[in-house]
Amino acid sequence: MKHARGDICQAERHFFIGLSARTNADGAMQLAQLLRAHGYTSSTVDIRDNPGLLHLKSGVAYLGQGRLVLAPDLAPVAEFRDYELVRVEPAESYAANCVRVNDQVLIADGYPQLASSLRALGYALMPLAISEFRKMDGGLSCLSLRF
Repeated sequence: MKHARGDICQAERHFFIGLSARTNADGAMQLAQLLRAHGYTSSTVDIRDNPGLLHLKSGVAYLGQGRLVLAPDLAPVAEFRDYELVRVEPAESYAANCVRVNDQVLIADGYPQLASSLRALGYALMPLAISEFRKMDGGLSCLSLRF
């Protein structure tokens, strides 16, 4: 079994499991079985042919209330069709890796189009300077522990 935390995005009682260089199909299947045993549903999202995404949460974030932030490469993915999508412009695709904590959305600083879209939806934002983490493919979900 091989799976990375960054390839798992929880949306209420459903989990999206990314298939990537860090998570293989066996790991995804085993995780899906564990989740099912606890009453959760899951689906896989194959991002292995998408060089712009290190792992699934590089391009998707769940904001609650049935709403997902999506990088452009993930917008056509069928698994996301039942959600309200906040689409990130191609020039700002890195900003899709954001994290909602309570009533605020932590977002990478310097992405005004996504910030404007999120504010228009009523979210309070906390822009953070994380350019040094980006140099090593890190993002906000990589820097977050959720309890």
